[in-house]
Amino acid sequence: MTGTTRSSDGLDDRRKRLLFRCWHRGTREMDLVLGQFADAEIATLSDAELDELERLIEVSDHDLYAAVARDGTLAGFDAALFGRIKTYGHRDSEA
Repeated sequence: MTGTTRSSDGLDDRRKRLLFRCWHRGTREMDLVLGQFADAEIATLSDAELDELERLIEVSDHDLYAAVARDGTLAGFDAALFGRIKTYGHRDSEA
């Protein structure tokens, strides 16, 4: 996968901005993890989950990828949302 498969049509400005930022992280690995998550779930995230995703994308790619790759957690972040994001990081390895 080389980029978003989801159109931003019908999304509010906040969701459009988050979708873009999830696909433009700086490292390809995190683009794929966060981008695929955003493609699948951005339209249905609650306001609280959007707040959490906005905070999460401020974490460095190195730290974020390390937590995804080692199946860890990130202190101070919602474990349920991060757990859902991590499933997108493990999809390619299961194929």
